[in-house]
Amino acid sequence: MESDGPDPGPQGTITVARALELPALRRGLPEVVAAADRLERPVRWVHAGETPNIAALLKGGELLLTTGIGLGSRAAEQRAFVRKLADRDIAALVVELGGRFAALPAAVVDTARSYGLPLVQLHREVPFVAVTEEIHTEIVNEHYALLRRAEEVHRRGTDALLGGGGVPEILRLFAEFAGNPAFLETPDGRLLYAAGPGAQPGAA
Repeated sequence: MESDGPDPGPQGTITVARALELPALRRGLPEVVAAADRLERPVRWVHAGETPNIAALLKGGELLLTTGIGLGSRAAEQRAFVRKLADRDIAALVVELGGRFAALPAAVVDTARSYGLPLVQLHREVPFVAVTEEIHTEIVNEHYALLRRAEEVHRRGTDALLGGGGVPEILRLFAEFAGNPAFLETPDGRLLYAAGPGAQPGAA
């Protein structure tokens, strides 16, 4: 079945683009103002915070929600704030307008663009707790779906081995699960078998 929605991203994850399509963030009228070409970055978790040193609390892959209080008032502070987040490799920075800023400062936008950090401004106030709950539920559901698929592959792999399918059939199952070709090589790099998703496995 085909879907008209955004790509959900790698199996077991959701992307920034997918997060922006969820109702809680959509109600904030999100506008992407930097790195619109990097919205397929995976979101590992959601964090909300207002402290200037928020980057020190992050591990990478977070979608950060803020009203911008921690950004500072000077351009140098704002550039440093965004640079530290980019260095942490967060998934995206989402700033709700109205509380601290009527519009995002140029220093924030320019720095996000130069570092390729997706930057989103919300034109309407939204409860951050609702955004967090919704995205975290989506992430957990994606992980659960991935685990169920892994269990299915394990079951089918066991059935294939018991039915005499051997290595070629197992490779085909792995390739189908991963959505990528699978190979079996000798320790010295000689190819023994190859299989692609949806294709019949074969010897090299």
